[in-house]
Amino acid sequence: MFYRPEQGHGLPHNPFNAIVAPRPIGWISTRDADGIDNLAPYSFFNAVAYVPPQVMFASTTAKPDRHGTKDSVANIRETGVFCVNIVEYAMRDAMNRTSAALPRGADEFAAADIARAQCDTIACSRVAHAPASLECRLTQIVPLAGEANFVVFGQVTGIHLRDDCLTDGRFDVLKFQPLARLGYNDYTAVTDLFSLKRP
Repeated sequence: MFYRPEQGHGLPHNPFNAIVAPRPIGWISTRDADGIDNLAPYSFFNAVAYVPPQVMFASTTAKPDRHGTKDSVANIRETGVFCVNIVEYAMRDAMNRTSAALPRGADEFAAADIARAQCDTIACSRVAHAPASLECRLTQIVPLAGEANFVVFGQVTGIHLRDDCLTDGRFDVLKFQPLARLGYNDYTAVTDLFSLKRP
């Protein structure tokens, strides 16, 4: 089949997210100007540069109490910092609980019973037991076409790696099985890998 997005796909569910899959999940922790922590998952997330290390995530919906965006983006606008926590398979239910649309000022760490730790280079909390956490300073927020679509870019200023996820000096994804988003309500986890050498 072929369809033009503006004309609709005619299917019971939008296939776009299922086509661009799997997608890593950035579990974004922020803190508002009043010191209240927020934690929310974003599957439009990735690393975008090595030196200096930089990441991005996109927010594509809005809350009525946040004037055209969500808590994460609003908090980052206020403070200029955020932390990306990597989601392991064992934390899938906790991650899912933080996707609830809670009122402004709610603390998802507390609501989802997730242990937090203080970041080292920024004034923000991180998921204490995440396999890895990337402390970031905002570099830019880019508005995209469409209502409430924003891409947030940050430079990584500190990296936490959980000790049990290191094997012979390498960050071993099979130790924690990264969770990834597919389409619809579907997810997957990395349970095996293979290597290819570049020609």
